[in-house]
Amino acid sequence: MNRFLGIACGFVALAASWPNSQDLKNDQSAVAAVLDDWHKAAAAADGERYFGHFAADAVMFGTDATERWSRDEFRVWAKPHFAKGKGWTFKAVKRHVSFSKDGTVAWFDESLDTMNLGPCRGTGVLVLDGNQWKLAQYSLSVPIPNEVFDDVKKIIEAALKAKGKPD
Repeated sequence: MNRFLGIACGFVALAASWPNSQDLKNDQSAVAAVLDDWHKAAAAADGERYFGHFAADAVMFGTDATERWSRDEFRVWAKPHFAKGKGWTFKAVKRHVSFSKDGTVAWFDESLDTMNLGPCRGTGVLVLDGNQWKLAQYSLSVPIPNEVFDDVKKIIEAALKAKGKPD
């Protein structure tokens, strides 16, 4: 009986240490931990961990205008890359997080250092789902300095014209 009592007390102590949704409301460090782990999972090509950070109805926007994916569509796109052990390395160098009044929705922007794309910006929304923050939306962009924007605009317009799409 003492063994059972010890095991039961251990489970109670463990459960008491789990964060509850009240502990996570307005918790910038909890949001940062999710985002940092999400980026680490991508770099490790750990698809299960990476997509585990998304809400079921999440949307992902890539840098190309055609890249708007549901979580499941993005998983299909990423699967062959992750299967080869190839992910992507994004490291947040600056991040701002804000919360809704009730603390259950967080939105953020982050400046990213990336290996392949150079400086990028990620923006998104997380929702508190039970005892976990989940990404509901993420948008990746490449910030373009204002002084070169006219040149970049011409390149984009030429690419669209070549594809037969209107400006």
